[in-house]
Amino acid sequence: MSGRDEHDGTSPALPGLGRDLPARPAARILDADEVQGVLSGAFYAPLPAEAEPPTRPRKGEAVKPAHYKVICISLYTRDLERLDALVDELKARGITKANRSALIRVALDQIDLDRVPRGM
Repeated sequence: MSGRDEHDGTSPALPGLGRDLPARPAARILDADEVQGVLSGAFYAPLPAEAEPPTRPRKGEAVKPAHYKVICISLYTRDLERLDALVDELKARGITKANRSALIRVALDQIDLDRVPRGM
């Protein structure tokens, strides 16, 4: 026995209320086509062609720099350990602003593509 009257779609009476409640009250209030129309028209619709993104940040938002981008790369753990050891060595030599990004940029400036192995 499921605890629900299969004939009229209502749940058994709740204690203290003295009446039956609909099994799916939201289904009786919300029309599926109307809900789909609202979602597709308001939330999932593309922006109109004439709408341009704001050129100035809103109050309280920081201006995003255009001269660099934050990216994510994969490194083997031993390569990352070597990179960190090189950064630590540079800092020990007095280059206090050394970090992973700066060291990679220096390496990019110095790379000789003719010396890169074919099988990388």
